[in-house]
Amino acid sequence: MAAANPAQLLLAELTCSVCLDYFKDPVSLACGHHFCLACITQCWEELSTDFPCPECRETFSQRNFKPNRQLRNIVEASRKLTLELTKEPEVGTVCEKHQRALDDFCQEDQTPICLVCHLSGDHREHTVVPIEEAAEDYKDQIWSRLESLKQESEEILTFKLSGEDKSHELLKQLDIEKQKIVSQFQQLRQFLEEQERLLLAQLEELKKEIENGRAEYLAKLSEELSSFSSLISEMEQKCQLPASEFLQDIKGTLNRCKREKFQNPGAFSSELKWRIWESSQRNASLETIMRTFKDSLSTRQRLDKANVTLDPDTAHPDLILSADRKSVRRGDTWQDLADNPERFDNWTCVLGCEGFTSGRHYWEVEVEGRGVYAVGVARESMSPNAEQGIWAVQGRGDRYWAVTSTEQGTLCTPSRAPRRIRVYLDCEGGWVAFFDAGCGEPIITFPLTSLAGDRIRPLFQAGVSVRLL
Repeated sequence: MAAANPAQLLLAELTCSVCLDYFKDPVSLACGHHFCLACITQCWEELSTDFPCPECRETFSQRNFKPNRQLRNIVEASRKLTLELTKEPEVGTVCEKHQRALDDFCQEDQTPICLVCHLSGDHREHTVVPIEEAAEDYKDQIWSRLESLKQESEEILTFKLSGEDKSHELLKQLDIEKQKIVSQFQQLRQFLEEQERLLLAQLEELKKEIENGRAEYLAKLSEELSSFSSLISEMEQKCQLPASEFLQDIKGTLNRCKREKFQNPGAFSSELKWRIWESSQRNASLETIMRTFKDSLSTRQRLDKANVTLDPDTAHPDLILSADRKSVRRGDTWQDLADNPERFDNWTCVLGCEGFTSGRHYWEVEVEGRGVYAVGVARESMSPNAEQGIWAVQGRGDRYWAVTSTEQGTLCTPSRAPRRIRVYLDCEGGWVAFFDAGCGEPIITFPLTSLAGDRIRPLFQAGVSVRLL
């Protein structure tokens, strides 16, 4: 069995066997054992005779113990010493090979070593510094890297917070759009239900008028048939009489046979027929609206975002295009450019490189500044300085208006002047629509008629900075 640690033996002599802690106000019994004053008092608290020693169980007739001041002094003096002596040695503070303190640091091998390791062949040619000096140097390096890591961590946290804010904002916008859709479809249902009640009520009224007209018409015909039946019967009987009787009042008989030809009074008036036709036209209009509505919804689901770029061969000489041909602004001087037949020279306009003859497409434009701008589409075959074949929205500051010399569009009024405009082009449906891309409110819709296979190209007027998104 291994010998006990001297520090542990000393600690055992300074520990109360009751509370297993250092003696506090130690007292001694006649048997020679020592206890804390509070511990022995508690052990004998309920006894009136035969007071046993908690350790050897020797019994005493009286509560008899003496304070042991010498032991108390020894405990106080030895407390710190015994604590230090009983500590376990720190891992890694002693060289495993030579059992000596690790006082040096080898910079080549980047490991702590002892003096014997330093003088031995393994580290004799290496750069060795005191371990405290090496620790300070590496602490400086770690602190330097910690600052960089903290900055990067703060940047990541900023990105996280920004991402959370953006996601909350997008979810909020999505919830608003959801509420709009629910409200709009509720309004649409109410509108359709009202139209259904109105049209059915009109049809019911027409039905009653038709039934009443039919009854009157049939009554007139029945009356005429009865009159004709009576006359025919009378004439047949007249013809059966002898000649002398038959010829009596023959003139009156002939006159009754010559009654006026029956005129059909007509079952239904032209006004009633017109009202039926008018009702059918309302129904046809409703069918057209529903078909257009369905086509519009399906179109929104199949739209392709066009990657529109600007065509420098069509740009007005005052316009300056960016290197990626995604933005254009008006410059201060007239540029000396090639005289291309498709180039604008009266209007500060430029066309997109892309042309569309089929499909459904959209693109977005952002305008900046207070100058005049225009966003729209144009026929590829148009003259560069004529308004024919242009459908656009033109604006300045907080005002905007439609630009076209052909079809009239359906103009709406957004709640604010658009700064981001979304252009929808439906070649199959034959229309182009403009929306405020910021809030989704419609601006204007144009029908595109008589295209005859002509290509449609994006059009931009830049009295300010115009940028494709």
